[in-house]
Amino acid sequence: MIRFMEEKDLPEVLVIYNDIILTSKAVYRYEIQSLEEKKQWFQEQKAAGNPLLVYVENGVVAGFANYSQFRPYPGYKYTMEHSVYVHKDHYKKGIATKLMHQLIKLAQEQGVKTLVAGIDGENIGSIKAHEKLGFEYAGTIKNAGYKFDEWLDLVFYQLHLPGPQK
Repeated sequence: MIRFMEEKDLPEVLVIYNDIILTSKAVYRYEIQSLEEKKQWFQEQKAAGNPLLVYVENGVVAGFANYSQFRPYPGYKYTMEHSVYVHKDHYKKGIATKLMHQLIKLAQEQGVKTLVAGIDGENIGSIKAHEKLGFEYAGTIKNAGYKFDEWLDLVFYQLHLPGPQK
């Protein structure tokens, strides 16, 4: 089941996010996040009107997703960058794709023009999943990040949505 995230979900969301930080290149961050930091993030996202979704399976948060403005300037008002994370025990169940479908639906309802994905260049699974959803390659920033003793390329994909006319 997909629903909007509630503050009570944050400890489970934090477990997913911190595991991603420690074990993958999906987030170019080194230090795990505290519950207080995650609560602040949650409040900021809610205040900005950004969707925060969780995928719940058997009463457990198995994944979460959100999007927020790509850059903090008025000209980017209709361009959003999204994030989707799934608990390692729930990989290969289609959870990320289900969350993405819901994010895309919400983006269309909110008048988003462009939905952006920033993906580690080695994450072929995520790249292929985004391509299946209609995202197009938009460019690569070589050596954009450094993690696990190596330089990492960041690829961008974008999905064109109707958005506002002007």
